[in-house]
Amino acid sequence: MKLTVNFPVPGYELRSGSRLDRALLVKFMQRTYEELYPGQSFAHLSHTVEQHLSADTLLWWVKSVGQPSPVATLWIGNATDQIMGDRHAYIFLLYVNPEHRYRGIGSALMGWAEAWAKKRGDRQIGLQVFHDNQPALSLYQKLGYQTHSLWMIKQLRDEP
Repeated sequence: MKLTVNFPVPGYELRSGSRLDRALLVKFMQRTYEELYPGQSFAHLSHTVEQHLSADTLLWWVKSVGQPSPVATLWIGNATDQIMGDRHAYIFLLYVNPEHRYRGIGSALMGWAEAWAKKRGDRQIGLQVFHDNQPALSLYQKLGYQTHSLWMIKQLRDEP
């Protein structure tokens, strides 16, 4: 059952998604990664969605009023604080189409996610953001998010 809730950005509405939206979620994830890393293949994202989209995760779509296609999405689930062991909310994906950015949609979605997490008793909310995604970093810092840990990698094979 699709649920539409009040959304604080005029001209937009927030609707719940479901596991039936897997293909659309993959499409939005591909847009995210293609913006950051053009020319790369992201065929693995369908496996990521299949593995993690479940009844324990929430998927929300933002639509422009009167338009059929979503312009933004929020996919939120659970993680475990590795220090305290507490379950907490975790943002898998927040994406707003470029032509709808800087209208408050991302901030509103994050506010919605935070309210949801507080309501269920979470003491924190987490997310991962690429170090070179400056617009996302700026948004999260503006909203009070702070670096808690650094994910470090080392390539173990030579590039082709």
